[in-house]
Amino acid sequence: MGAIDIAVAVIFMLSVIGVGMIKSRGEKTHSEHGATDYFLAGRGLSWWLIGFSLIAANISAEQFVGMSGQGAGLEGLSVASWEWIAAITLVVVAFFLLPYFLRTGISTIPEFLEVRYNHWARLVMTLSMTLILIGVSLIGVIYAGAITMTRLFLEFGYDVSLPLACWILGGTAAIYVAFGGLKACAWADLLQGSALILGGGVITYFAFVALGATDIATLVDSTGAAATTGAAAALDAGVGAVDKFSMLNSAAMHMDTPAMPWPVLVLGIWIPNFYYWGLNQYISQRVLGSASLADGQKGLVLAAGLKLVIPFIIVIPGIIAFNLFSTEMEESANIDAGGNVFASYEQAAVNVDTNVIFMLDSKYAVAHPEKAQEINTYNSTVVDRLGEEAVVSEAINPYKYDSAMGLLITKLIPKDVGILGFVIAALMGAIISSLAAILNAASTLFTMDVYQRYIRPEAKQYEFVTFGRICIGVFVVIGCVIAPMLADFKSIFGFIQSFQGYVSTGILAVFIYGLINRTSGKWAGVIGILANAVIYGYLQAAYADVHFLYSMSYCLIAVLAILTVYGMIFKDERVEFTSITTLDMTPSTAARNWGIGICILTVVLYIIFW
Repeated sequence: MGAIDIAVAVIFMLSVIGVGMIKSRGEKTHSEHGATDYFLAGRGLSWWLIGFSLIAANISAEQFVGMSGQGAGLEGLSVASWEWIAAITLVVVAFFLLPYFLRTGISTIPEFLEVRYNHWARLVMTLSMTLILIGVSLIGVIYAGAITMTRLFLEFGYDVSLPLACWILGGTAAIYVAFGGLKACAWADLLQGSALILGGGVITYFAFVALGATDIATLVDSTGAAATTGAAAALDAGVGAVDKFSMLNSAAMHMDTPAMPWPVLVLGIWIPNFYYWGLNQYISQRVLGSASLADGQKGLVLAAGLKLVIPFIIVIPGIIAFNLFSTEMEESANIDAGGNVFASYEQAAVNVDTNVIFMLDSKYAVAHPEKAQEINTYNSTVVDRLGEEAVVSEAINPYKYDSAMGLLITKLIPKDVGILGFVIAALMGAIISSLAAILNAASTLFTMDVYQRYIRPEAKQYEFVTFGRICIGVFVVIGCVIAPMLADFKSIFGFIQSFQGYVSTGILAVFIYGLINRTSGKWAGVIGILANAVIYGYLQAAYADVHFLYSMSYCLIAVLAILTVYGMIFKDERVEFTSITTLDMTPSTAARNWGIGICILTVVLYIIFW
């Protein structure tokens, strides 16, 4: 990594932080609206700031590393459903949820539950959401970002420790969000959101260039087979990169796969999407800061359009990474496993009393049929001897799929011309912007829904801002201390998504029920959130092998059924959502038309790639 790359990366990161601070330095934190200025950017965000800020807050190591890794792995293009379903979700949120939220003048999403149910529902949602934001999202993103940072810099000869990387990322995010609040985040996100899309496009370009220039004899297809033994073997030597990609990856370019089966697409995947894009504070806070309903709607639709592009600059490069670097992914997996991913199997194979059977990664089984046959023979022996008493261990994963994006960046991007520095800055910036969004949201929740509501409601505006800044400091310290302690896991993306289920489904259920049924008992909000946590926890423990999206679906149905029965027994006066906002609530016709077009285009993409 040359001096030019280092200079570009440093200048870009300093520029991002500087723009955020400069644009927010005029915030009047001591005025009568100081807390609103700090936590909601004075409710003055324009649609283009909202759109790019939503994308920058969303895209992080979770996507660049985790989603590209799933693309390289067994999921293939099917993991793009998280992005394409999100596009439709954003349009629905813009026209069905946002008007309610802005009309009631709320500062946080949990505040809406107090308007609909009671203050206990608001408190339970605040505490559970804060716990997930800090205990899962913040720690997960810091850890994933730090892992990415350490591995990238190690490739260039810089040995950055994992704890130091955590503190660099977390500390950088905390500095500018504590200084300028949401406005600092939004302006920084404008630069970082643009950079990550451009950076992803650069990575995609060089991935296709490398694929086109690489001899077919050194490639593997998406099933794990050598390219010379599959359909790609018929390709002429001078064939273009796009044709080569199509021949190598026809099996990976489908939406309906075992990893993402169609029943999940019918119900399960919509649950975390509607929670995340409509009810999750660290995303919704940007829309609550809209200058008008039209700005909020146009910003959401802009983000929806950008979501359609994300799989082409994150998932597709991940698929190509496996074609190019499957051997390097094997090496990385062995390093992570202490030198041998088959150590547990080999120990069990020499133990005549073992009751463990092993599941081998299907791509590796295709690439190494002799090893697959050896493990299958061993498994058959154990099953024949023990029958149903045989215990299935965790799968053997001989490929480190999450290394896909790092391999593309370190091996393909030209060095010492500034491009590499920009790409790395875009990736680090995406991680930092997500961390800033999480910290800002968590501090807003704790300040407005706990400190202001219960501890010091009579405090002056600047005290709320001060307390929010203290919360940011405390939360980032917690995240940076705990993140390095995380044990390695198979998929960053899956880890974060599955743990959201303890909160997301229950919150979505009480919002759905509360909007449809305005006369149910006041305790429905608390009952729904707590019941979901119990049911989801039971399903995760008792049926660990069931896809977590199935568990979310069962939870949503169960919680809605519980609330329906409760509502039949306990009724109150009908709740009306009174308008108290001073914002312009005129909806955007242009956003509606573009939103319809985006929904149609999403359906077309599913038809093409189904």
